[in-house]
Order: sequence, then structure tokens, then C-alpha cells
Amino acid sequence: MHIALKNSPENVLNKVFGYKSFRGNQKAVIDNVLNGSDTFVLMPTGGGKSLCYQIPALCLDGMTVVVSPLIALMQDQVYTLKELGVKAEFLNSTLSEKESLDVIKRIISHDIDLLYVSPERLNMESFQDILKQVRIPLFAIDEAHCVSQWGHDFRPEYTKFSVLKELFPNSIRMALTATADEVTRGDIIANLHLEAAQVFISSFDRPNIEYSVRVKDNEKKQLLDFIKSRHEGDSGIVYCISRKRVEAMAEFLKEKGFKVYPYHAGLSKTERERNQERFLKEDGVIMTATIAFGMGIDKPDVRFVAHMDLPKSVESYYQETGRAGRDGLASDAWMVYGLRDIVQLQSFINQSTAPEEQKRIERIKLNALIAYVESTECRRKVLLEYFSEKRNGTCGNCDNCLNPPVTYDATVDCQKVLSCIYRANTSTYGFGAGHIVNILLGKEDDKILKFRHNKLSTFGIGKDTTEAQWRAVIRQLIIRGYIDMEVHYQSLKLTAKATDVLKGLEKIELRKYILQPKEKVKKNKFKEKFGLTADEDMELFKRLKDLRMIFAKRENLPPYVIFHDKTLMEMVCLKPKTYDELREITGIGERKLEKYGLDFLKAINGI
Repeated sequence: MHIALKNSPENVLNKVFGYKSFRGNQKAVIDNVLNGSDTFVLMPTGGGKSLCYQIPALCLDGMTVVVSPLIALMQDQVYTLKELGVKAEFLNSTLSEKESLDVIKRIISHDIDLLYVSPERLNMESFQDILKQVRIPLFAIDEAHCVSQWGHDFRPEYTKFSVLKELFPNSIRMALTATADEVTRGDIIANLHLEAAQVFISSFDRPNIEYSVRVKDNEKKQLLDFIKSRHEGDSGIVYCISRKRVEAMAEFLKEKGFKVYPYHAGLSKTERERNQERFLKEDGVIMTATIAFGMGIDKPDVRFVAHMDLPKSVESYYQETGRAGRDGLASDAWMVYGLRDIVQLQSFINQSTAPEEQKRIERIKLNALIAYVESTECRRKVLLEYFSEKRNGTCGNCDNCLNPPVTYDATVDCQKVLSCIYRANTSTYGFGAGHIVNILLGKEDDKILKFRHNKLSTFGIGKDTTEAQWRAVIRQLIIRGYIDMEVHYQSLKLTAKATDVLKGLEKIELRKYILQPKEKVKKNKFKEKFGLTADEDMELFKRLKDLRMIFAKRENLPPYVIFHDKTLMEMVCLKPKTYDELREITGIGERKLEKYGLDFLKAINGI
């Protein structure tokens, strides 16, 4: 289909957004849309997904409608676009009636290029009638995984978007998501009637993120060591499984001198919004949060995401860690986990009232996550393979590549553990991991003496192995299904799988417990990336950040809306002296050049 364009995508990319070239699949996606074809885009966070519909919106005649369930993302993108001189607005529950009416008047008068709406708004017949009065060249459905019950954030209102095809037959439809396994992809295409759509799948690899997983061992200290050694003064997100843990972790970090705010559903709406705003507009803020936080947060300079508990699936983990390093600069995805995390998540599934088929799929997803945390392979390889993407070789940027784990023939150790559990348990009592380990180590504590477990043949047979290693063996046997753990009392019992091990018919190889290395002090990635060594360069970078903050406060905007860190770094590296030289820096379009160019040139050149 031939479509007359009011602008070329290359011109919009350069003049409006300040970028010199497209990344990855961006150009192919945009060309497909501008040719009039429905489009399905699977592109990871930080991959430039938003440009795939923003650029066509500024090339096509009419008003593009972007559907997003994320109020924060709508507002952030609209503020950013307005800074670039784009006619963009949003319609959601945060607007007053008068503000909403003003936007609707602008819609009818053809004065908007990009309109962001909530799914609830789009599903209103009265609003659909308004849209029928104007030309809508493109509907972009962001966070499209919300249409699938197998997606990590199912929203029933998304299932109603199938009517768009018949209500607006001349409009191009575009579905976008950052995470979707094959089952979810199929659901998106079927539910939105996108069978004829061209599908674009980008690499899920985020090479700038270093992935690390640690076994819990004084988790607060582990987190503190990680932040102090690698991210002092950086913005980050610390995810916890419950509100109580979010508050506790915020208090702990606050006591240690960090600027930290909590975020969870138990806080008032006002407090949540205030804390979120601080996170976006202040430098060096750490947010401790449940998974309620982060959807729609597009802060590019989040330097780390830490998980203090296991997320519920690989998709959730990928989505949450993807909030780090959206500007492409070096960042960390760091996690601690323990056996209790696994048992708790298994319990959540078992006690759920969901249909059995859904519970079955949730178990498969959880097992995939467990396989990831326990893996001895390159973490990036395991992560990518989950999304059906093959990777050759190792990445050199995860804990398993940087400190390769040691495995050993653990068959005898496994037999000792399984035999000990079998002998200790009675028809009345089962015992937890701590008690079993104490028997193996030959500790004559009150509980062992009470149950006469010092008389068992397995008492003391593990004296030559550390407590930490025995706990590691038990944890891995539970994960592999040789031992069951009762949820409430944490007591252990053998499964049918244990029989072959006890009989010597099956060999087992396990990861050897090694005292976890001290967190390595982060190299100065700024200097590393740009080849800068001089202290005055770092001083200039700080001056530019301070100048950016002045403008941000004056205009009540997050600093990154003015310029990304990456843009400031290029300024330091290239030290432009003229407008033409400044124009060549990534992220400086014509509007920003006009608005901020002179002040930044003066700061760079010491005027």
C-alpha cells in the first residue's frame, strides 16, 4: 500500500530525536508500518521500542493513538516528546474533567500528532465515536503481552482490542512488547487478529547488563557490599517479595546513609506518587519496591536492579532487570536467593485457586527460573535460550563467566543426606534441613539427644564437610525433585526419585559450595567506555550534570528528559565548540539545540 508521508523517518530521527542512525530492527519495523502493514514487534527494554511508533506518527498524516496501561510511562513519554517540540498528549485518570475536555477539543481540531490513552479509555464507545471524527493512521498497542493470560501482567481490558480492526478498518495496527515467550506471542497475535502482521523479533540480549546470582548468606550485608563496591551514588531498584521486606530494606539502607524510598501497594497513592517522582527527578536515589513498581518507568540511568527474593518467572525477572541500563551504559542485575524462596513460590502455586492448566504452566515457568539461578553455564546463554534465542560461546559479563562454578561427583554426599533423612524421620515427625545437617556433622544438641539421633548410623558421617556445603547439597536435591519440603514446618521427606540414588543406580553431579567472592569494585565505566583518564573530564561531567539539574528543576522535569547521561558523556569526550559540533552529539535534536545549546557550550568551554 502506498502512503503519502509528510516527513521522512531519517529526517525525524535526526532533527527531532537527535540520533544519527537507527538501531537493530528499528528501520525495518518503521518501513513496514509506513508501507501500511500491520506489525508485531518483540523488542527488549532499552532497545528503542518507543521510536518504532513515535517516528511513524510524525511521518503519517493524522493522529497516532498509543495504548498503554502504564500511567507513568504515558506521562514520561509525553513530557519527553513535548520537550522535543512534538504535539503529544495523554488521556488517563490523572487528568481533571476540564483537562480531559481540553485534550478532546484538540483531538477534534486535529491539533495532536501523538495521543496516549489507557485501555479503559479506548474501550469506551463515546471515546471511539470521537476518534471516528479524525484520521487515525496508526494504533500502537504497547505492553501487548497484557492481552495474554499467560503473560506476566494479564489485563482483561486488552482482550477487547480485537474490535479495532472492524471499527477502524483503514488504520494500521501495531502490537509491541518487551517480553513474550512463544505461548504468549501466539496469544497476542490471535487475540488481536494480527495473523497477517509482519513479525519482528529483536535479540533479547542486553550486553551492557552484568548478571549475578548469589545464595543468601546474611542478605543485608550482601546487598550493602554490592552497592558500596559497585554503585555508590548510583540510582537503583531493590525488589522484595513483600511490603514488610520493602520497608525493612528501606530502613536498613537509610541507616547506612543512602537516599532511599519505599514503594508498595500499602502506601497511600500520594506517598507512592511522591516517592516515584523523587526517584525520577533526583540523582542517586534507590527505590526499594515490590513488583508494583517499575512498569512504565523509563528512567535511563538506573545503574542496578537487585532482587532480594526470587521473582515468579524468567519473564518477570527479565522485565524487572531490564529497567537497568536503558541508556546502554554498564549496569548490574544482581540477585540473592535461598531455598525458602523456592518453597514459598511453589506453595503460592499449589494453594492458588487458578485452573489446573494455568498452575501447570506456572510450575513450568518457575522451574525454568530455578534452572537459571542454579545453572553453572553462562547466565546470558540460559536467559536467551529461554526466549528461543541461541547464543554461541560465553558472554564474559555474568558471574558464571567471570568466576566459573566448580562441580563435582556428589553421589556419595547425596546418599548420605537421603539416608539421614530416611533414618531420622518417623511416622509422626519429620525434620528440617538444619536438623539433618546437625546429624551429619555429629552435633549433640538438645533436639538430637531428645530424639536419640546421636545413635543413628548417619550421625557424624559428614564431619569432613562444611555446614554450608551440606545445605547446598540439600537445596539442590530439593530443586531437582529428590526431596520434598513441607511448606509450613520446613520438614524434609524423600520422593520416589531418591530410591535409585540410594541404590547406587544413579550418579549426581552438583555445584560445589565455595565461599562467595567479595564483590569486585566497579571500574569507572565512564572512563573505560570513552577512554578518559583526566580528573578534569570527570569534573566537567559533574558540572554538566549540575547544569542539567538546574534546567530540570526550573521546568519540573526529570533530568534525563533534558539530556541522557550518555549525551553528557559525549559532550565531555568531544568538547564541542560550535553549534554544528554540538549538533553531532547523540540525543541533541534541533529543539534541544536551540533551547539548551548555548548554555552547555559555555559550560564545556569554561565561558
